Amino acid sequence: MHVKVKNSLRMKLAVVLLCLTAGTFLIYFLINQFFLEDYYLYTKEKSLLKGYHKISEILSDSGAITTESANQIVNVCEKYGITIIVVDTADNIKLQYGNGAILQQRLQQINFGFNLNNENTKVIKETDKYVLQSYNLDKSNGGYMEVSGFFNKNMIFLMRMAVQSINESVSISMKFFVYVGTFVSLIGIIVAFVISGEFTRPILHLADISKEMSNLNFNVKYENKSNDELGILGESMNELSDKLESTIIDLKQANYKLQSDIEQKEKIDEMRKDFISNASHELKTPIALIQGYAEGLSECVNDDADSREFYCEVIIDEANKMNKLVKNLLSLNQLEYGSSMIQYEKFDIIMVIKGVINKLDYPLKQKEAVVDFVYDGKLFVYADEFKIEEVITNYLTNAINHLDENKIIKVNISQNDKKIRVSVFNSGKQIPDNELENIWIKFYKVDKARTREYGGSGIGLSIVKAIMNAHNNECGVLNKKNGVEFWFELDTELC
Repeated sequence: MHVKVKNSLRMKLAVVLLCLTAGTFLIYFLINQFFLEDYYLYTKEKSLLKGYHKISEILSDSGAITTESANQIVNVCEKYGITIIVVDTADNIKLQYGNGAILQQRLQQINFGFNLNNENTKVIKETDKYVLQSYNLDKSNGGYMEVSGFFNKNMIFLMRMAVQSINESVSISMKFFVYVGTFVSLIGIIVAFVISGEFTRPILHLADISKEMSNLNFNVKYENKSNDELGILGESMNELSDKLESTIIDLKQANYKLQSDIEQKEKIDEMRKDFISNASHELKTPIALIQGYAEGLSECVNDDADSREFYCEVIIDEANKMNKLVKNLLSLNQLEYGSSMIQYEKFDIIMVIKGVINKLDYPLKQKEAVVDFVYDGKLFVYADEFKIEEVITNYLTNAINHLDENKIIKVNISQNDKKIRVSVFNSGKQIPDNELENIWIKFYKVDKARTREYGGSGIGLSIVKAIMNAHNNECGVLNKKNGVEFWFELDTELC
């Protein structure tokens, strides 16, 4: 995903580069148009005067024109493109280079003062030794630059340099320059776009990265490892991305922990309210009975010994129920809040089941029921033996309390892979399907009257559920054809 830019930096850079190129060409064009001709004439003047000074030095050293000095003067003339004539006072030619007749005629004109005021002659510079002037010079047809004067008292000279017409050359140069400028400008546009693209591409990439960062995607990194400012910016962007990701992760973890703590607190508050409400409800009845029968004894409602004994038995029975309820509540509270640690050990589950059956022999005889459990040998599991015994005791006690006239109780063990399932079946009334999930809730009773009849508090199955959760194992209940089956699972190997 590329960030869309309304006013592209690439376009701006391209326009700036194009303007610089076009501006450079325009300045060059104007300079050529207005200053090239003057500069050309200036260079001709300089060249002519430079030739004059060199020849003057040659003659001053020799004092007269010799063969050697004449050769040196010719070399200077060839170098600078100068024609020269030197005559004595009698108009005898001492040295000439170029068309001697024309030069001599022109020198005579100068010496006799002809054309000095002519519009074709323009004095540029005049000293006590020479006069620099232009002759028949115009920009269209050309002309001459001339220097005339005395090398000494006996030698009169005229030096001349032809000045070609520069107008046509300038015109051709300007046309060529326009063509070249147009071509170079087109090339410049292409190069400007390419160069600006090289500058803006990493900037757009950084913009994409910042966009992804704003969407909390920190996997995109700047990969260009250049050592320029963009590379440094990219590295800083990567560091910022890593720090933001780390900070957001820490914030999420802190937020999750805070949310968990709030939920846990709300859960604890709700459990506390439920506990107080349910405990108050469960304790209200035995307390009322104890209070009523205690008042009866105090007020001697019945004086006979049998009545008093009955009152005492009721008080003792209700006190035992209250004691059992409080112990179960404490045990459940320890399991739910994790203060009761699971002590894993290897033990024989068969022996534990048989021990619980023997312990419940008296209530079984009262119900005239027998537990059907036949299992030879040993079967070892890994769990907290004391708490598993409590689970089995709860299941068998429930089975005894909910027996029907058939009075059938069966304990069965099945093994599957690394787990065993212990199930306790009792013949009796089925649990309504819509109540099956609720029976594990604290103080929940399907048949409140019957539960009260056998002294149940409604937290036995809650204790079972808490114990199995602490073991990271499952427990459950199934409605069978003639009754109900409760089950739980245990590990035969340490995980």
